[in-house]
Amino acid sequence: MTTQHSGLVFQARGLVKRYGGVTALDGTDFDLRSGEILAVIGDNGAGKSSLIKALSGALIPDSGEMLLDGQPVHFKSPIDARKHGIETVYQDLAVAPAMTIAENLFLGREILRPGVLGTWLRVIDKKKMLSEAVRHMQDLKIGIRSMKQAVGTLSGGQRQGVAVARSTAFAKHVVILDEPTAALGVKEGNMVLELIRRVRDRGLPVILISHNMPHVFEIADRIHIQRLGKRVAVVDPKHISMSDTVAVMTGAKNPEDLPAEAHA
Repeated sequence: MTTQHSGLVFQARGLVKRYGGVTALDGTDFDLRSGEILAVIGDNGAGKSSLIKALSGALIPDSGEMLLDGQPVHFKSPIDARKHGIETVYQDLAVAPAMTIAENLFLGREILRPGVLGTWLRVIDKKKMLSEAVRHMQDLKIGIRSMKQAVGTLSGGQRQGVAVARSTAFAKHVVILDEPTAALGVKEGNMVLELIRRVRDRGLPVILISHNMPHVFEIADRIHIQRLGKRVAVVDPKHISMSDTVAVMTGAKNPEDLPAEAHA
């Protein structure tokens, strides 16, 4: 496991987002440290989806600020966030089933052949994409027989592996994973958790959105609890019980009543 650093990679301060009369984000804060897996949890309507959309560029907050490595950033779209090295894997994965693993890894970011072929004729360098795909999958220890397999032939866990590998291939700063184990069985879910640990151990901090509390407690270094559009607490899973965490999330317990060591 990597050493914990207190250095803040990605922050948000006072984010507000309203949809008509509904306030999705009500001045929420957010802090991601380098070298950590930060879980984000919250009941339906807590604003966690809106928070993640703001961090990934899919939503523009009405007010508040975001800082990447201490510098203010303003994302107008997910492409903006990508340009800043923030990659998001959504629940629906957005993989192309008919295309090969290698093609999926570079979808929308294909490597072109050098010289005139690439510059003028836009000829894709399939050989280079294949060798890069093999390297990324081996780095993350994702066991797949052939990079030339169509993604449609893979299991749910393997597809998730391809989506995570794609995000880590291009992320320079942060990987955001939205419910990565939601549709998976126990064995495949554990495989994806192991994959997330490897991503962190390679130096990329991970934001994990999940409803699966056992998974959150197994893998998270810290847990951000979102409630009614605000961050109500950040807790240390080693010093708080799952039931107390759920109680804070649902409003049954006041964060101020937690012991000091529970706060992270």
